[in-house]
Amino acid sequence: MVEHVPLELPENPRLAGNITHFARALRRAGLPIGPGRVIDAIRAVEVAGFTERRDFYWTLHACFVNRPEHRVIFRQIFRLYWRDPRYLEHMMAAMLPAIRGVQEERAGQAGEKRAAEALLDGAEAPDFDPEQDEDDGETQIEVDASFTTSAQEKLKTLDFEQMSTAEMAAAKRMLARMRLPVEPMPTRRMQAALRGGVDPAKTLRAAMRTGGEVRDIARRAPRKRWPNLVVLCDISGSMSQYSRVVLHFLHAVSNAKGAGWAKVHAFTFGTRLTNITRHLDHRDVDAALAAAGAEAQDWEGGTRIGECIEAFNRDWSRRVLGQGAVVLLITDGLDRGAPEVLAKQMQRLHLSAKRLIWLNPLLRWDAFAPKARGIAAMLPHVDSFRAGHSIASLEELAEVISRKDDVGEKARLMGLIGK
Repeated sequence: MVEHVPLELPENPRLAGNITHFARALRRAGLPIGPGRVIDAIRAVEVAGFTERRDFYWTLHACFVNRPEHRVIFRQIFRLYWRDPRYLEHMMAAMLPAIRGVQEERAGQAGEKRAAEALLDGAEAPDFDPEQDEDDGETQIEVDASFTTSAQEKLKTLDFEQMSTAEMAAAKRMLARMRLPVEPMPTRRMQAALRGGVDPAKTLRAAMRTGGEVRDIARRAPRKRWPNLVVLCDISGSMSQYSRVVLHFLHAVSNAKGAGWAKVHAFTFGTRLTNITRHLDHRDVDAALAAAGAEAQDWEGGTRIGECIEAFNRDWSRRVLGQGAVVLLITDGLDRGAPEVLAKQMQRLHLSAKRLIWLNPLLRWDAFAPKARGIAAMLPHVDSFRAGHSIASLEELAEVISRKDDVGEKARLMGLIGK
């Protein structure tokens, strides 16, 4: 239920300007709002009035929200912008959670940080002057977009761990539009086709209906199906920043219709294995990651890769790795357990999957070598070993994930083991 507090409006409120700025914040937060909706909202509030607090909220809600996943963001921005007299302090506290004393201690809500970023990106509401609005003179605005492409290319190559808040927000918007396409796999089952091999049974059945005369040759081809994508994501202390960004990307992949995957299964691990698949099905990314974070209690903790992969092989491999699933392992490989156990479990995981691809953010270093015992134990049992520290590395993954001959950096690094 939505809790309402009294709206303290000034005697001469510039309501149209405030609603316009409020709509602009909603659009920055991801809601598809255009000028037409802003005009409709102003007219609707003008007709409904705001003697009733509940009517004011639901009038704007009816004008700006048309998808269930947008309700959380609308509620947070409405609370911060319209109803909370300390909204600026709450926004700063949401953006800088390490600062104490700005707001009372409370758990962050889904979409709160996104709402704060949307409101702070633009600072103050526009100050409208009625006399200036009556000026009929035309103003030409020149936009210099000469460095737009280069800025995007630079953002793609930045390390996730070195991004500022603004760069991280832009990176997440780019990741939300990315896809991870995969080619379908042929099966043993056959289906009718215009081109393909001869279907003798169907051809003879048709000939029996014409007195044994073969008039048409029926043809068939293997039926194709989409594989499953299984993601094992390390959320230990050394991987937390990368894991959060990658989970944004996985949320976009799992919610993209027609992307090719039959089902996306996601697991997090640090000191224990956690299945977060059902949380990624939520359409709103903030609510999905908030639920996943509540489910996984070992964020930014230690690392027990061998034990977690053993738990996956024992409890989940037969459920999700059937029919040619592709496994995406995201970890730096810095394990404290016994390397023999890790190697054994990695070998079993490799044999159960159609392809096992390892993304390691440590590959961003040119002088990287598999000197750690965990990395040396894992590397022989993967099909491809690639970097996973930037948008560009994820774009490269999308290009090669269907290529069976892609090994990434595995061949080069295998020659360095033992040196």
